[in-house]
Amino acid sequence: MAPHCVAVLALPFVIPIDLAIPTQIFNERSYTPYELLVCSGHRGSVTTSTGFTIGSTAGLSALGRADTIIVPGYWEYQRPPAPEVTAALNVAFNRGARIASICTGAFALAAAGLLSGRTVTTHWSSADELERLYPEVRVDRSVLYIDDDPLLTSAGMTAGIDLCLYIVRKDLGTAVANSIARELVAAPHRDGAQAQYIDRTLPSPTDHTLADTRDWALGRLNETLTLDVLAQHARVSARTLIRMWRQETGITPHQWLLTARINHARELLEATDLGIEQIAAQSGFGTSTNLRARFRDALGTTPSAYRRAFQPSDGAALVRPDGKPANPAP
Repeated sequence: MAPHCVAVLALPFVIPIDLAIPTQIFNERSYTPYELLVCSGHRGSVTTSTGFTIGSTAGLSALGRADTIIVPGYWEYQRPPAPEVTAALNVAFNRGARIASICTGAFALAAAGLLSGRTVTTHWSSADELERLYPEVRVDRSVLYIDDDPLLTSAGMTAGIDLCLYIVRKDLGTAVANSIARELVAAPHRDGAQAQYIDRTLPSPTDHTLADTRDWALGRLNETLTLDVLAQHARVSARTLIRMWRQETGITPHQWLLTARINHARELLEATDLGIEQIAAQSGFGTSTNLRARFRDALGTTPSAYRRAFQPSDGAALVRPDGKPANPAP
Protein backbone atom coordinates (compact mmCIF):
# COMPACT_ATOMS: atom_id res chain seq x y z
CA MET A 1 0.00 0.00 0.00
CA ALA A 2 1.27 3.46 -0.89
CA PRO A 3 1.93 5.64 2.20
CA HIS A 4 -0.85 8.05 3.13
CA CYS A 5 0.42 10.93 5.25
CA VAL A 6 -1.88 12.07 8.06
CA ALA A 7 -0.86 15.33 9.73
CA VAL A 8 -2.50 16.22 13.05
CA LEU A 9 -2.30 19.97 13.61
CA ALA A 10 -1.93 20.73 17.32
CA LEU A 11 -2.84 24.37 17.90
CA PRO A 12 -1.97 26.16 21.17
CA PHE A 13 -4.03 24.85 24.09
CA VAL A 14 -5.04 21.75 22.14
CA ILE A 15 -7.51 19.52 23.99
CA PRO A 16 -5.57 16.36 24.94
CA ILE A 17 -8.33 13.84 24.22
CA ASP A 18 -8.97 15.39 20.80
CA LEU A 19 -5.27 15.10 20.00
CA ALA A 20 -5.02 11.54 21.30
CA ILE A 21 -7.88 10.20 19.16
CA PRO A 22 -6.40 10.73 15.66
CA THR A 23 -2.85 9.95 16.78
CA GLN A 24 -4.03 6.59 18.11
CA ILE A 25 -6.30 5.70 15.19
CA PHE A 26 -3.87 6.76 12.45
CA ASN A 27 -0.81 5.43 14.22
CA GLU A 28 1.37 3.34 11.91
CA ARG A 29 0.33 -0.34 11.76
CA SER A 30 1.47 -3.21 9.56
CA TYR A 31 -1.96 -3.47 7.93
CA THR A 32 -2.61 0.23 7.22
CA PRO A 33 -0.79 2.69 4.93
CA TYR A 34 -0.88 5.66 7.30
CA GLU A 35 2.19 7.72 8.07
CA LEU A 36 1.46 9.93 11.11
CA LEU A 37 2.87 13.37 11.82
CA VAL A 38 2.01 15.76 14.66
CA CYS A 39 2.70 19.34 13.70
CA SER A 40 2.06 22.84 15.01
CA GLY A 41 2.51 26.45 13.98
CA HIS A 42 6.21 26.11 14.67
CA ARG A 43 8.59 23.28 15.44
CA GLY A 44 8.88 22.40 19.11
CA SER A 45 6.50 22.04 22.03
CA VAL A 46 2.80 22.90 22.30
CA THR A 47 0.97 23.60 25.54
CA THR A 48 -2.28 21.69 25.98
CA SER A 49 -5.53 22.98 27.48
CA THR A 50 -4.74 21.18 30.74
CA GLY A 51 -1.27 22.68 31.13
CA PHE A 52 1.18 19.96 30.14
CA THR A 53 3.23 20.26 26.97
CA ILE A 54 3.62 18.14 23.84
CA GLY A 55 7.20 18.17 22.59
CA SER A 56 8.97 17.56 19.28
CA THR A 57 6.20 18.57 16.92
CA ALA A 58 6.90 19.23 13.26
CA GLY A 59 6.33 22.66 11.77
CA LEU A 60 3.73 23.80 9.26
CA SER A 61 5.80 22.41 6.40
CA ALA A 62 4.32 19.01 7.33
CA LEU A 63 0.97 20.20 5.98
CA GLY A 64 2.61 20.60 2.59
CA ARG A 65 2.91 16.84 2.06
CA ALA A 66 -0.10 15.63 4.05
CA ASP A 67 -2.84 13.70 2.26
CA THR A 68 -5.15 14.13 5.25
CA ILE A 69 -5.03 16.92 7.84
CA ILE A 70 -6.88 16.67 11.15
CA VAL A 71 -7.35 19.66 13.43
CA PRO A 72 -8.24 18.65 17.01
CA GLY A 73 -10.23 20.94 19.29
CA TYR A 74 -8.40 23.68 21.16
CA TRP A 75 -9.31 25.89 24.08
CA GLU A 76 -8.93 29.46 22.81
CA TYR A 77 -11.03 28.81 19.74
CA GLN A 78 -12.64 32.27 19.73
CA ARG A 79 -9.26 33.70 18.70
CA PRO A 80 -8.31 32.93 15.07
CA PRO A 81 -5.11 30.92 14.61
CA ALA A 82 -1.96 32.69 13.46
CA PRO A 83 -2.12 33.91 9.84
CA GLU A 84 0.56 31.46 8.77
CA VAL A 85 -1.59 28.59 10.06
CA THR A 86 -4.71 29.63 8.14
CA ALA A 87 -2.55 30.27 5.06
CA ALA A 88 -1.05 26.78 5.27
CA LEU A 89 -4.52 25.23 5.63
CA ASN A 90 -5.67 27.08 2.51
CA VAL A 91 -2.65 25.97 0.51
CA ALA A 92 -3.22 22.35 1.56
CA PHE A 93 -6.92 22.53 0.71
CA ASN A 94 -6.28 24.09 -2.70
CA ARG A 95 -3.85 21.32 -3.64
CA GLY A 96 -6.47 18.68 -2.78
CA ALA A 97 -5.74 17.57 0.80
CA ARG A 98 -8.61 16.14 2.82
CA ILE A 99 -9.12 18.22 5.97
CA ALA A 100 -11.09 17.22 9.07
CA SER A 101 -11.80 18.86 12.40
CA ILE A 102 -12.66 17.44 15.79
CA CYS A 103 -14.76 19.47 18.23
CA THR A 104 -13.71 23.15 18.24
CA GLY A 105 -11.13 22.49 15.56
CA ALA A 106 -13.93 23.62 13.23
CA PHE A 107 -13.22 27.20 14.34
CA ALA A 108 -9.75 27.01 12.79
CA LEU A 109 -11.20 25.79 9.49
CA ALA A 110 -13.82 28.55 9.60
CA ALA A 111 -11.14 31.18 10.31
CA ALA A 112 -9.29 29.94 7.22
CA GLY A 113 -12.46 30.48 5.17
CA LEU A 114 -12.76 26.78 4.31
CA LEU A 115 -16.26 26.35 5.76
CA SER A 116 -18.00 29.28 4.08
CA GLY A 117 -21.36 28.22 2.67
CA ARG A 118 -21.06 24.73 4.12
CA THR A 119 -23.05 22.84 6.74
CA VAL A 120 -20.75 21.66 9.53
CA THR A 121 -20.87 20.48 13.10
CA THR A 122 -18.91 21.08 16.28
CA HIS A 123 -19.33 20.53 20.01
CA TRP A 124 -22.95 21.29 20.88
CA SER A 125 -21.93 23.86 23.51
CA SER A 126 -19.91 25.87 20.95
CA ALA A 127 -22.38 25.76 18.06
CA ASP A 128 -23.96 29.15 18.75
CA GLU A 129 -20.56 30.82 18.97
CA LEU A 130 -19.42 29.29 15.69
CA GLU A 131 -22.46 30.73 13.94
CA ARG A 132 -22.01 34.10 15.62
CA LEU A 133 -18.34 34.44 14.70
CA TYR A 134 -18.75 32.97 11.21
CA PRO A 135 -22.29 33.72 10.00
CA GLU A 136 -21.51 32.29 6.56
CA VAL A 137 -21.27 28.83 8.16
CA ARG A 138 -24.34 26.66 8.85
CA VAL A 139 -24.07 24.53 11.99
CA ASP A 140 -25.95 21.28 12.46
CA ARG A 141 -26.16 20.63 16.20
CA SER A 142 -27.85 17.25 15.92
CA VAL A 143 -25.20 15.01 14.38
CA LEU A 144 -21.92 13.33 15.32
CA TYR A 145 -20.05 14.19 12.14
CA ILE A 146 -20.55 15.53 8.61
CA ASP A 147 -18.70 14.46 5.48
CA ASP A 148 -18.71 17.33 2.98
CA ASP A 149 -15.83 15.86 1.00
CA PRO A 150 -13.01 16.90 1.13
CA LEU A 151 -13.94 18.69 4.39
CA LEU A 152 -15.19 16.75 7.40
CA THR A 153 -16.27 18.06 10.80
CA SER A 154 -17.24 16.27 14.00
CA ALA A 155 -18.90 17.02 17.27
CA GLY A 156 -17.05 17.14 20.55
CA MET A 157 -14.66 14.81 22.26
CA THR A 158 -15.42 11.13 21.57
CA ALA A 159 -17.31 11.94 18.36
CA GLY A 160 -13.78 12.31 17.02
CA ILE A 161 -13.44 8.53 17.37
CA ASP A 162 -16.49 8.05 15.16
CA LEU A 163 -15.14 10.50 12.58
CA CYS A 164 -11.67 8.96 12.44
CA LEU A 165 -13.02 5.41 12.18
CA TYR A 166 -15.34 6.64 9.44
CA ILE A 167 -12.32 7.96 7.54
CA VAL A 168 -10.53 4.62 7.94
CA ARG A 169 -13.68 2.87 6.71
CA LYS A 170 -13.75 5.08 3.62
CA ASP A 171 -10.06 4.47 2.94
CA LEU A 172 -9.60 0.80 3.80
CA GLY A 173 -13.02 -0.73 4.39
CA THR A 174 -15.08 -1.95 7.29
CA ALA A 175 -12.89 -4.91 8.31
CA VAL A 176 -9.85 -2.71 8.94
CA ALA A 177 -11.91 -0.04 10.73
CA ASN A 178 -13.47 -2.72 12.92
CA SER A 179 -10.03 -4.12 13.75
CA ILE A 180 -8.90 -0.71 14.97
CA ALA A 181 -12.16 -0.24 16.87
CA ARG A 182 -11.64 -3.56 18.65
CA GLU A 183 -8.11 -2.51 19.51
CA LEU A 184 -9.50 0.70 21.05
CA VAL A 185 -12.42 -1.14 22.71
CA ALA A 186 -14.65 1.34 20.88
CA ALA A 187 -17.97 0.96 19.11
CA PRO A 188 -17.12 -0.12 15.54
CA HIS A 189 -19.63 2.24 13.96
CA ARG A 190 -21.92 5.07 15.01
CA ASP A 191 -23.72 6.68 12.13
CA GLY A 192 -22.94 10.34 11.52
CA ALA A 193 -26.61 11.24 11.79
CA GLN A 194 -26.80 9.92 15.34
CA ALA A 195 -27.53 12.55 17.98
CA GLN A 196 -24.42 14.03 19.61
CA TYR A 197 -26.13 15.07 22.81
CA ILE A 198 -28.82 13.07 24.58
CA ASP A 199 -30.28 14.96 27.51
CA ARG A 200 -30.43 12.27 30.15
CA THR A 201 -28.36 11.12 33.09
CA LEU A 202 -26.15 8.07 32.83
CA PRO A 203 -27.90 4.91 34.05
CA SER A 204 -26.92 3.43 37.37
CA PRO A 205 -25.63 -0.15 37.38
CA THR A 206 -29.10 -1.35 38.44
CA ASP A 207 -31.00 0.50 35.68
CA HIS A 208 -32.51 -1.47 32.82
CA THR A 209 -30.78 -0.74 29.50
CA LEU A 210 -30.98 -2.21 26.01
CA ALA A 211 -27.25 -2.92 25.65
CA ASP A 212 -27.76 -6.68 25.94
CA THR A 213 -30.55 -6.58 23.36
CA ARG A 214 -28.37 -4.68 20.90
CA ASP A 215 -25.54 -7.21 21.37
CA TRP A 216 -28.06 -10.04 20.94
CA ALA A 217 -29.38 -8.46 17.73
CA LEU A 218 -25.88 -8.08 16.27
CA GLY A 219 -25.48 -11.85 16.45
CA ARG A 220 -28.80 -12.44 14.66
CA LEU A 221 -28.80 -9.94 11.81
CA ASN A 222 -29.80 -12.72 9.41
CA GLU A 223 -33.06 -13.22 11.31
CA THR A 224 -36.31 -11.23 11.22
CA LEU A 225 -35.86 -8.69 14.01
CA THR A 226 -39.17 -6.89 14.37
CA LEU A 227 -39.97 -4.41 17.12
CA ASP A 228 -41.95 -7.12 18.88
CA VAL A 229 -39.02 -9.57 18.72
CA LEU A 230 -36.61 -6.97 20.13
CA ALA A 231 -39.10 -5.90 22.79
CA GLN A 232 -39.67 -9.50 23.84
CA HIS A 233 -35.92 -10.00 24.29
CA ALA A 234 -35.65 -6.76 26.27
CA ARG A 235 -38.78 -7.64 28.28
CA VAL A 236 -40.42 -4.32 27.61
CA SER A 237 -43.31 -3.15 25.43
CA ALA A 238 -42.64 -2.10 21.84
CA ARG A 239 -43.45 1.52 22.71
CA THR A 240 -41.03 1.45 25.65
CA LEU A 241 -38.37 -0.17 23.44
CA ILE A 242 -38.58 2.66 20.89
CA ARG A 243 -38.37 5.31 23.63
CA MET A 244 -35.42 3.66 25.40
CA TRP A 245 -33.61 2.93 22.13
CA ARG A 246 -33.77 6.58 21.09
CA GLN A 247 -32.67 7.70 24.56
CA GLU A 248 -29.64 5.41 24.52
CA THR A 249 -28.53 5.71 20.89
CA GLY A 250 -30.19 8.85 19.49
CA ILE A 251 -31.74 6.87 16.60
CA THR A 252 -34.65 4.44 16.11
CA PRO A 253 -34.30 0.66 16.23
CA HIS A 254 -34.99 0.55 12.47
CA GLN A 255 -32.17 3.00 11.70
CA TRP A 256 -29.80 1.14 14.01
CA LEU A 257 -30.58 -2.23 12.43
CA LEU A 258 -30.20 -0.89 8.90
CA THR A 259 -26.76 0.54 9.71
CA ALA A 260 -25.70 -2.69 11.44
CA ARG A 261 -26.82 -4.79 8.46
CA ILE A 262 -25.09 -2.54 5.93
CA ASN A 263 -21.85 -2.75 7.93
CA HIS A 264 -22.11 -6.52 8.24
CA ALA A 265 -22.62 -6.79 4.49
CA ARG A 266 -19.61 -4.55 3.91
CA GLU A 267 -17.39 -6.74 6.04
CA LEU A 268 -18.57 -9.90 4.28
CA LEU A 269 -17.89 -8.28 0.90
CA GLU A 270 -14.38 -7.37 2.01
CA ALA A 271 -13.40 -10.52 3.84
CA THR A 272 -15.14 -13.42 2.05
CA ASP A 273 -15.91 -14.71 -1.41
CA LEU A 274 -19.59 -15.31 -0.63
CA GLY A 275 -22.03 -14.50 -3.41
CA ILE A 276 -24.20 -11.38 -3.24
CA GLU A 277 -27.33 -13.49 -2.61
CA GLN A 278 -25.63 -15.26 0.32
CA ILE A 279 -24.43 -11.97 1.79
CA ALA A 280 -27.92 -10.51 1.46
CA ALA A 281 -29.32 -13.45 3.42
CA GLN A 282 -26.64 -13.39 6.12
CA SER A 283 -27.05 -9.62 6.58
CA GLY A 284 -30.81 -9.79 6.93
CA PHE A 285 -31.70 -8.10 3.64
CA GLY A 286 -33.30 -11.24 2.24
CA THR A 287 -32.57 -10.76 -1.45
CA SER A 288 -29.75 -9.37 -3.54
CA THR A 289 -32.18 -6.84 -5.01
CA ASN A 290 -32.92 -5.44 -1.55
CA LEU A 291 -29.23 -5.44 -0.64
CA ARG A 292 -28.34 -3.51 -3.80
CA ALA A 293 -31.07 -0.95 -3.14
CA ARG A 294 -30.00 -0.41 0.46
CA PHE A 295 -26.34 -0.22 -0.56
CA ARG A 296 -27.10 2.38 -3.20
CA ASP A 297 -29.13 4.47 -0.74
CA ALA A 298 -26.51 4.27 2.03
CA LEU A 299 -23.23 4.31 0.10
CA GLY A 300 -24.01 5.44 -3.42
CA THR A 301 -22.45 2.32 -4.95
CA THR A 302 -23.17 -1.34 -5.62
CA PRO A 303 -22.04 -4.34 -3.56
CA SER A 304 -19.90 -5.59 -6.47
CA ALA A 305 -18.18 -2.22 -6.92
CA TYR A 306 -17.59 -2.03 -3.17
CA ARG A 307 -16.00 -5.48 -3.18
CA ARG A 308 -13.69 -4.55 -6.05
CA ALA A 309 -12.64 -1.40 -4.19
CA PHE A 310 -11.85 -3.00 -0.85
CA GLN A 311 -10.59 -6.51 -1.51
CA PRO A 312 -6.82 -6.64 -2.09
CA SER A 313 -5.98 -6.97 -5.76
CA ASP A 314 -2.51 -8.43 -5.29
CA GLY A 315 -3.61 -11.57 -3.49
CA ALA A 316 -1.87 -10.51 -0.26
CA ALA A 317 -4.11 -10.36 2.77
CA LEU A 318 -3.83 -7.55 5.27
CA VAL A 319 -3.00 -8.76 8.78
CA ARG A 320 -4.88 -7.64 11.86
CA PRO A 321 -3.22 -7.16 15.29
CA ASP A 322 -4.61 -10.56 16.40
CA GLY A 323 -2.75 -12.28 13.54
CA LYS A 324 -5.89 -13.04 11.54
CA PRO A 325 -6.36 -11.71 8.00
CA ALA A 326 -8.24 -8.41 7.96
CA ASN A 327 -9.10 -8.60 4.26
CA PRO A 328 -8.57 -12.14 2.96
CA ALA A 329 -8.44 -12.33 -0.81
CA PRO A 330 -11.22 -14.42 -2.35
